Amino acid sequence: MQALVLVGGEGTRLRPLTLTQPKPAVPLVDRPSIRYMVDWLGRHGVTEVIMACGFRADDLRVALGDAIRGGPSIRYVQEDEPLGTAGPLRLAADQGLLGDRFMVLNGDVLTDLDLTALQRQHAETGALVTLALYPVDDPSSYGLVRRARSGEVLGFLEKPGTDEIDTDEISAGAYVVEPRVLELIPPGRAVSIEREVFPRLVGQGLYGRRLEGYWMDIGTPERYLQASWDILEGAVETEHQGSGPYVGAGAYVAEDATVTPRAVIRDGSLIGAGAAIADSVLLDGCRIGVRASVRGSILAPEVEIGDRATVADGAVIGRAARIEPGVELPADARVQPDEVVDAGVKTA
Repeated sequence: MQALVLVGGEGTRLRPLTLTQPKPAVPLVDRPSIRYMVDWLGRHGVTEVIMACGFRADDLRVALGDAIRGGPSIRYVQEDEPLGTAGPLRLAADQGLLGDRFMVLNGDVLTDLDLTALQRQHAETGALVTLALYPVDDPSSYGLVRRARSGEVLGFLEKPGTDEIDTDEISAGAYVVEPRVLELIPPGRAVSIEREVFPRLVGQGLYGRRLEGYWMDIGTPERYLQASWDILEGAVETEHQGSGPYVGAGAYVAEDATVTPRAVIRDGSLIGAGAAIADSVLLDGCRIGVRASVRGSILAPEVEIGDRATVADGAVIGRAARIEPGVELPADARVQPDEVVDAGVKTA
């Protein structure tokens, strides 16, 4: 089976990390984040993955390559302009990349849901599209999917009021699709599969399947960090081996430095004497000075934190930025790529 993965967005919620690399290529613990999705698809019988990309597409090709050893082959289709969540399907089909039945997935998600069960129900019901549905604790924060016991989708409910909520199921961003659906997607413009395609299929072969397991949208800094800890702690089924903290190849951590179990220190990074790293992700080649502290934050590659500097909860620091010695960077700070911070106040 083929799968088309939507990875064309600019990743604005993760800036400044995504100003210098595409979101799917941003490392998540030990590999590019999108590799977890490719590995997951491979475990459920997908033999070819098509990446529908746009922003910094060449960088994604370099990070991911054309195949995963023992897993699916990888091909690419590139949007010249944003095509929404349905337009890339039509583009791939028009380029002859899609065959028969295929899957479509939102590339922002880390999950271990049972796609085999989704595919099986799709075949049994003869559906045109089958949506993976996921139960959430707070349905008021999502668009909901109403369905019959048979699985047939009855309708959609966007941003429901408390008195309207009659289900806890949302779309998990994974679908099994028959090629006939492509006829509903006009070529050459942005099309929303959720708003322009699925509503037209209600009563016409649109089904849903509730799937239990792990599911998280990893498109914000808070969720990116939580996904990292969930991988380290085994809360989600992945190919990652071992538990936290994760220390990559060639990284150096001084003997008297303090590193909490919830920490990722990627390849080539250096943690100086007496430094403290807590609940943070440091991507490749970071340098943390003597007695510096990084807490609850994300550092892009090649960031330098000076001696005795402090980076507080929620900070996101862009590639090759430098925090000068003694600076106290406040919570939720955003530091742009190559920026030098030499004062004690930084808010945006």
